[in-house]
Parts: sequence; structure tokens; C-alpha cells
Amino acid sequence: MTSHYSRRSLLKGMASSLLMPAAVFAESGPGMAVEGPNTPKICAPVSLLDLTDASMRRIKQIGVNYVLSGGPKMPWDEAQLRSVMDKLKTGGLTLGNLMISGFPNTLYGRPGRDEEIEKVRQSIRAAGKAGLPVIEYNFYAHRAIEGYYEEMGRAGAGLTAFDAERIKNLPALPQEGVHNLEEMWGNITYFLKAVIPVAEESHVRLALHPNDPPVATSRGSGQIMGTVEGWKRLIDIVPSPSNGITFDCGVTREMGHDPVEVCRYFGSRDRINHVHYRNVRVRKPYDDYTEVFIDEGENNMFAVMRELVRQKYPRLIYPEHERALDVDRERGIHNQYPGGGGYTGMVYDIAYARAMMQAAMSVTD
Repeated sequence: MTSHYSRRSLLKGMASSLLMPAAVFAESGPGMAVEGPNTPKICAPVSLLDLTDASMRRIKQIGVNYVLSGGPKMPWDEAQLRSVMDKLKTGGLTLGNLMISGFPNTLYGRPGRDEEIEKVRQSIRAAGKAGLPVIEYNFYAHRAIEGYYEEMGRAGAGLTAFDAERIKNLPALPQEGVHNLEEMWGNITYFLKAVIPVAEESHVRLALHPNDPPVATSRGSGQIMGTVEGWKRLIDIVPSPSNGITFDCGVTREMGHDPVEVCRYFGSRDRINHVHYRNVRVRKPYDDYTEVFIDEGENNMFAVMRELVRQKYPRLIYPEHERALDVDRERGIHNQYPGGGGYTGMVYDIAYARAMMQAAMSVTD
């Protein structure tokens, strides 16, 4: 039987491989690429109410060393944060991000916002003293979660879909009211000018999560983080690495943008302070889409990860919004979204994200 490969073609292939840039393989080393000071760090969520040895062990067993959580009630206290962080260290885990909340008067520009903002400032100072690097927050006038519904994916797995038609006629809620877009921009400007100087002094970065779903108007109110242009406007209000965003490649695609380009814009300006890593299938940008498994959909997840590695992004990547799998359903485990999953879905997403990260760290330009 005649070989398909001639001696000439073999030599040609060997020569071409020798001409490949040495940097392509420079970071792979003798084994798998590992997380370091200038690499992304895959993380998992924990509950501050369930920091048991067993819960921490479940995270360590899947190769995760970094965690995030919702924060305690404001104002945070240094000793309180240190206690949590020290407990996590006993399980081999490092706390990299806490979500702060509880400032509705600030959101809506109401009396009492200065008192709320002072609690935020106290909390930032406590975080800095405790060594917590990132605080995440939301600034929704209203989050349009009423537009979510469950969709069936492969083999009956649960997906989370969104349709803006479901929310278009919903009235404003009394506790929220109606706020136009420029009013909300005024409120976030007031907030940032008060807290970013404290964050800089404390060596803490703030990460504002984008509007998700990214509809322009929700229950009558404008949404400042519902467009990429809004993200850009935000970081210009107070120019500082402490004034950054949570870069969500899923939301980016929901808005019809290429997440690699958006990642490059914010990463090159050092304004990505946290990352959410997930995939989506879009029927109509902003208004009609389905959150799908991380390994399907319209995002090239390897390209996104590779750009983060190129930017030397060094903070947390959260593979969020896990899909509903039968093994979790049978145990009654799920997240808060229709079609949302639990621990098994999280393990799937984290394993995929780690593979993408190791591949991206092993192949450089």
C-alpha cells in the first residue's frame, strides 16, 4: 500500500513547524499551564452562611482556588471580613470579590442617599484593610427578570430564555418609581464621585455589572448599563482603574456585539475588574435570546479567553448561569433563573472554562 505522505511533504511539514514562533509554546512548560499573578483566575460562588469544611472541599475538589459571594449587610467591618477570609483560607480558598448592595436611595436619588453612600465608603475602607481586592455592585433602575422563561435544550436540559415582549406593558413598581436615563446617569455620577476616591486610597476596585437583561427601558425606567456605549460612558465619569466594569461576554453578545472587541477596549484601559463567562444564542439583540450551554451559542469562548490572557487580566473569571441537568433536578438543586442549574452544571462550566484558560495560556502570539 502506497503512503499518502511523500518524503518531500514530510520534510516540508517539519520545516514549517520549525518556523512557528517560539512564543507559541513558551508558557506550556513541562505540564499544564497554571494560574499565576498575571493570569485570569477561575472562581466559584460560596455562601457566607454555609462556610463548612464540606462546602469548601467541594470547591477545592474541582481545582478552584478562588471564590466570590454576596457581601454582608452594610457597613462592612474589617474584623468581619477578615473572619470570613481566614475561614476560607483554612479550606485553601481565597476570597476575590464580594457583591455590595442595599443603597436604594442612592439608586433613585432620594433623601438618605448620603447616609447610604457613607456606609459604602466605610465598607470599601474595611475591604481594603482586610485585603479584599474587588467589590461588585449593580445599578439597575429595574432588572427585567419578568422576561425570563425556561426553554428546553439538548436532551431536555434547562436553558434560560428572555423575551422583551413579556415586559413591555408592565407598570412601574411603587418602591422604584420611574426614572429617565439622564436622571440615572446623574445618580451614578453622584455615587462614583463620592466613592471612587476612597476605593483608590483603599486599593480596591469596583466592578459595575451590566444590565442583564440589557433592555433599554424596564418598567418605565432607563437602564444606564444596557449598552456598550453606556459601559464606556461609565468609566469616563471618574477616570480610574477603581472605576471599572464586570465584563460579561454573555451580555455583550445579547447586545449584538463581539465580546473579543469589547474585551480589548476595556482590557486595554485596565477597566475590567471582574469577568462573567457564559454563552448565548441571540434572535434579536437586546430583546430576544437564550442563555445556552457554555460550549454552544454564538460566542467563541476560546477567543474571549485568549483575549483576556493577552491583556494579562489577573482577576476572577466566573463561569456563571449554569444550565439545569437532571442530576441536579433530581436533588432539587437549581439557581434562581428559569432553566437554571446547580452544582453539577457549575462543575461542567468550570471544567470547560479551565480548559479554555489552559489552552489560551499555552498559545500566545
